[in-house]
Amino acid sequence: MAEEAEQEPGVAAPEQRPGTPGARLRAAREAQGLSIQDIATRTRIAQRQLEAIERDDYAALPGIPYAVGFARAYARAIDVDEVAIAADVRNAVHNADLGSNRYEAFEPADPARVPSRALAWTAAAIVVVLVVGFAVWRTQVMTPPTGEEIAAQQAAPVPATVKPAGARPAAPVVQAVVFTANDDVWLRIYDEAGERLKDGLMKKGESFTLPANARNPMILTGRPQALSVTVGGKPIAPLGPPDRTIADVPVSAEALLARAAPAAVTGQAAPAPAPTPPASSPPVSSAPVAPAPAAAD
Repeated sequence: MAEEAEQEPGVAAPEQRPGTPGARLRAAREAQGLSIQDIATRTRIAQRQLEAIERDDYAALPGIPYAVGFARAYARAIDVDEVAIAADVRNAVHNADLGSNRYEAFEPADPARVPSRALAWTAAAIVVVLVVGFAVWRTQVMTPPTGEEIAAQQAAPVPATVKPAGARPAAPVVQAVVFTANDDVWLRIYDEAGERLKDGLMKKGESFTLPANARNPMILTGRPQALSVTVGGKPIAPLGPPDRTIADVPVSAEALLARAAPAAVTGQAAPAPAPTPPASSPPVSSAPVAPAPAAAD
C-alpha cells in the first residue's frame, strides 16, 4: 500500500522539513516496522488523515482540534511523547495558513465575500432600532414615580407569606448527565471559560459523567451518533446528524432535557367491563300454602 496519499490535480503537497512533527512520527513508525494501516487500526483514525499528519498537511484536516487530537493519538500508538507532539503540531498549525482560518469548517464556502450594500443598510437600521429602544426603556426606568403612584403603592395590601415552622427550602435536584460511547469516538467537552472537562478518544463502552458544577458545558465532536446521552437515566435525542461535526452544542442537564427523546408508549387494550348479571326472577317460596278457612253454616 502506498505510504503517501494521492494529491488532487493542480494542488501541491506542503514541503516537509526534517524534524517536523509529521516527520518524527513517520520515522518512529518506520523504525518499529509498522505500516500506516497498522496505525489506522490502532487509533481507528482514517488512513488519509494519518498520512496528512505525516506530511504536516494540516489544511487537509477538519480543524485545529482534529489536527492536535489525531497527532496525539498517533504518538500514543507508537510510544512517542504525545504532549511534545501536540505542542509542536499546535505551533505549526498556528504558524500556517490554517491558524488564521481555524473556523473555516463552519464558515461559508467563500469567506472573502463582502456583504452587499442592502445587507449593510439593514444591519445599520437594526442597530438604530436597538439604540432607540434602549433609550426609551432607559427613560422609562429612570423616570422617578409621582406622588400619586407612591401613595397607591403604599396603600396596596401586601399579601403575607406563611411558612410552616421549621420548614427549609427544597434543595435543587441535580440530575447526572452521562455520555456513553457506542463506538470509539473523539470528543471535547468544555465549559464557558474554555476549560476542558473531557478531551480525547473515548473507547467503545466507556462512560463520562459531567461534573455537577460545570458552567454552561458544551461539546465538540465529529461523530454525534457514536454517543448515547442520558440525564438522570433518561435517554436524550442524538446531539446531531451522523458523521457531521458539531461544536458549541450545550450539554447541561437543562439544555439536554429540552431535547429529550419521547418515551415510548406501550399500547394496551382497555379491560373489558365486567358483564352485568341478568336480573333474576323473585324466588319462588317452597313453603306449604295454608288452606282457606271453611265458610260457617
